[in-house]
Amino acid sequence: MKKLGGLRRRWLTNTFLVVVPLAIVCVLLVTASFSAYYYSGMESDLRYRAKTTKDFFEDSINLDYTQFYKSCVDFTESFEDRNHIELQFINAQGRLVASSYGPWAGRAPETADISEAMTKRELTTFLGEDQHTGERIMAVSTPLIYSSGEVIGVLRFVTSTRVMDMQITYIVLITVFFCLIFLLVLVLTSNYYIRSILDPIADITETAKRITGGSYGAQIQKKYVDEIGELADTINEMSMQIAQNEKTQTEFISSLSHELRTPLTAITGWGETLLSMDSMDPVQTRRGMGIILREARRLTELVVELLDFTRIQDGRMTLNIETTDIRAEFEDTVYMYGSRLKQEGIILNYKDTDEDIPEIPCDPKRMRQVFLNILDNAAKHGGEGKKIDSELLYTGDAVVIHIRDYGPGIPDDEIPLVKKKFYKGSSTARGSGIGLAVCDEIVQMHGGVLELRNAEGGGTVVSVRLPVKQ
Repeated sequence: MKKLGGLRRRWLTNTFLVVVPLAIVCVLLVTASFSAYYYSGMESDLRYRAKTTKDFFEDSINLDYTQFYKSCVDFTESFEDRNHIELQFINAQGRLVASSYGPWAGRAPETADISEAMTKRELTTFLGEDQHTGERIMAVSTPLIYSSGEVIGVLRFVTSTRVMDMQITYIVLITVFFCLIFLLVLVLTSNYYIRSILDPIADITETAKRITGGSYGAQIQKKYVDEIGELADTINEMSMQIAQNEKTQTEFISSLSHELRTPLTAITGWGETLLSMDSMDPVQTRRGMGIILREARRLTELVVELLDFTRIQDGRMTLNIETTDIRAEFEDTVYMYGSRLKQEGIILNYKDTDEDIPEIPCDPKRMRQVFLNILDNAAKHGGEGKKIDSELLYTGDAVVIHIRDYGPGIPDDEIPLVKKKFYKGSSTARGSGIGLAVCDEIVQMHGGVLELRNAEGGGTVVSVRLPVKQ
């Protein structure tokens, strides 16, 4: 659970590392946008007022100073927007001549726009702090020029930015508020989303620990039809597979113990019987030695299967590939094993063919092992049919061997499983359950295919398909 908490913290941290800077950028962009909009609007309004007022005073500029001063005072006294904008007339020496705020409007302003308007003879703008009042203001100054070209003063409009600044601050606060609301919603939804992931993962982790501890077959409750659900299905399937493999291996060990104990018991029993006989009866001795030899061969076959299986599991099985007359190898195997089956009352038929069977690249020793194992399975599981058919065919690109018994066949639901290691199915015949798995692996190493199917009329057909060229 500690790791899951770390995952939640990492998720939220990474999210906030992206979202918080974006929110800050958003607030800054909103602030800059509204500030530019409001200030540019205010500046445009003041510039327009300055231009129109200057145009109005063009005739008065050519009057003498006393008349000009009187016209400035009269105009400022009749200025309608004096409540939020101050109109000022400043002479060439920088002294305040008239103001819409009255004759005692205060000391003469000293902002840079005044001197720039006189020097550059053009309209200038100032935005900043009034050094006398400490208030933030915006001012627009335009020069007043006689017809002779002499600058006699400056016409100046001044307004406080306090209301506008308050509006911008209000907008910024609203933006910040909505950003905080967004972050809060993001935290809540992210936490819910993370829990929808972490809670199932916690269940999966807990069940996986139980499986690791030996509770094979434990299942996870599937809550979502998504990747988490798919993961739960996969682990459930894995758990069932492990449980099945555990059961199969347990059954294999039990079966193998029985398979080993039976011939050992027979060998030990007949050995003790022969040793305890005062006089060696030739018939009894021959019979006992025959049983001992047969059971010893069974033990040898079991040991060979186990050794081959461990080599396959470890990846140590190798093939000695050489060009081989596969027909001769198969016929020799059928002839040798057929003689042995006659003693058990089973007839092994071989259907010969007149067509040429090409030599193929393979390991003859391993292929003979495959043929013997398949024939032995046919005898064990289908021996009650008292007959086994075999044939070898050439299909143009492969050599195919068919071996059929006439026993009860294999249940349909067990056919896909019989080649798996340790699997014996419902059969009660002796065997380790790894013979076909070894054969299938050997055939696959040759690039071939081993298949099983139930034959029409009863019995099982095992087919081995080997490519002519690898």
